[in-house]
Amino acid sequence: MNMALKPVTTHPSPLAPLVDFLQRHAPFNRMATTDLEFLSKRLKLGFYAKGEAVTSPTDGPSNRFYIIKQGRIRGELGKEGPDEEGAWELVTGECFPIGALLSRRPVRTVNRAVEDSFCYELDRGDFDKLFEISPVFQDFCTRRLASLLDSALRGVQASSATRVSEDSPLNAPLRSLLARPPITCAPDTPLGEALAVMDREHIGSLVVVDGEQRPLGVFTLHDVLSRVALPRAGHDMPMAELMTPDPHSVPPEARAYEAALLMAQHGFSHICVVEGGRLVGVVSERDLFSLQRIGLVSLSRSISRAEDIATLKVLGQRTHRLVDQMLAQGASVEQLGQIITTLNDSIAQRVISLVMSDLGKPPVNFTWLAFGSEGRGEQTLKTDQDNGILFFAPPGKTANETRQALLPFARRVNAELAEVGFPLCPGNIMAGNPDCCLSLDEWRDRFDRWIDQGTPEHLLNASIYFDFRPLYGEPGSCAELRHWVLARIAANPRFLRQMTENALRNRPPLGWMGDIVVGDEGLDLKVHGTTPFVDAARLIALSGRIGETNTVARLKAAAASGVVREPEAEAWCHAYQFLTLLRMRNHQQQAHEGLPLSNFIDPDRLDELDRRILKEAFRQARKLQSFIALEYQL
Repeated sequence: MNMALKPVTTHPSPLAPLVDFLQRHAPFNRMATTDLEFLSKRLKLGFYAKGEAVTSPTDGPSNRFYIIKQGRIRGELGKEGPDEEGAWELVTGECFPIGALLSRRPVRTVNRAVEDSFCYELDRGDFDKLFEISPVFQDFCTRRLASLLDSALRGVQASSATRVSEDSPLNAPLRSLLARPPITCAPDTPLGEALAVMDREHIGSLVVVDGEQRPLGVFTLHDVLSRVALPRAGHDMPMAELMTPDPHSVPPEARAYEAALLMAQHGFSHICVVEGGRLVGVVSERDLFSLQRIGLVSLSRSISRAEDIATLKVLGQRTHRLVDQMLAQGASVEQLGQIITTLNDSIAQRVISLVMSDLGKPPVNFTWLAFGSEGRGEQTLKTDQDNGILFFAPPGKTANETRQALLPFARRVNAELAEVGFPLCPGNIMAGNPDCCLSLDEWRDRFDRWIDQGTPEHLLNASIYFDFRPLYGEPGSCAELRHWVLARIAANPRFLRQMTENALRNRPPLGWMGDIVVGDEGLDLKVHGTTPFVDAARLIALSGRIGETNTVARLKAAAASGVVREPEAEAWCHAYQFLTLLRMRNHQQQAHEGLPLSNFIDPDRLDELDRRILKEAFRQARKLQSFIALEYQL
């Protein structure tokens, strides 16, 4: 008797809907399947009516981890109920209170349901176990904003080109590029012998070392032309007289990106890799090209050798494509900022050199200053000119006579920079303006007036000019002016208070319900996004006599000196970097579509992860502003 086989019926796991929900939200979407199953089996569903408190500081040490399934949870810092300045809002997929669970302490906020809400809940014991077994969850809990930023950056990489892993060529350690031991010679090696070694080994450089393998200098094929062929040096001349002394060096753990940046900044094509003072290898420009990275070094070199403004304009436009490829290869926001700044610096320096070649060198030594975003090294693809000149009047000449001799040169440089792609400053903060072409004493008098009087106009000027750095010429006078400014401001608490009041006028665009407030043109990522961080970091640096001008460097220096707590500084840096990433991405998209570059975006067009990080970035801006308000007693 034939028995018909019954079809096998499969039933979906009862946990499937929960797992599907978790996989739509960070960090659960990157957790291992086994860890996700561990979490799903232990979650319970809780309901909270509108207005009901989910957690409160009076509840004792936190004992549950919450993931919002549906509804909205509002965090309130104020003890007397909701207030706009001390509140934020969490929505579906977000979780809390991680800090309290890790610290075994009560929560510091009342987390209250804004509407009828459902939350998945995990007991503290299971939270601890998940933290122990899941590296992804542990990373998220210990560096929440940084972890979310990593996820956002991965998305940008995918949209720019192909998704790359964490060991991308851009981040490859130099040790991995050292294919052979370094070829070296002693300082007394005759030239003829050194050239024979280079020919036999098919190498473009030779490192001169002492008996302990410490690098003393480098001799390259370029030196053969400039130091041997043209001067007709004898083959018995020792390498000590022909080498370039004190070569730049980096440790084996340094990344390929760092070596490329050094080469681009200094114009050389070889760099020594040194460990414990001993030479372990040499990395060349060709080695970096073998990583299929496009032209940071070659582009910078082409800029430094450009023979006219038209060529510089073409080279400047390549920065857009380079940023695309750097994103695709895993460059961080900080690296991208340094790359853009390096290339923009190179363009400005070459413009100055070309104008000098045409008009002749000015009759007085000067330092070309960068202000604003250029002074901070924080330029994006949308930037205009903010520059000036610092000079010393020569004997027998007044400052005004010296200025009149410099202004035609400065105005020509401003015009050529505009032709290359850096628009003229609408506020005329340019070296061709007599008010921005001053002697050291005149700059001091001008800054002293701003610090002493502190009018709204003076405070606005301070937010631009006090981020100055040297771009061309002798940097010593700029350092002297920086030292004077820091000492003068530190001695004037009233001016610091005025700067604080000014910085607090630009509040992060979060509404009373925790939503993002958008104007008619959209959300301005510069004015309402990065500027609160820039202003606060400047205030902290000036008050603490920190000489850095870059925002992230200022916050890190403040943490290193104990002015702010390191975890808080790290969170502020990550928030600022995410906002900068959004600006860069927005500019790239506008450039690809042939649209004018602007800082406005529509938050509703962002994906869920970006909106989540954007709100967190604004919360961090509020915390930073609360810190400076408390620090300066406002």
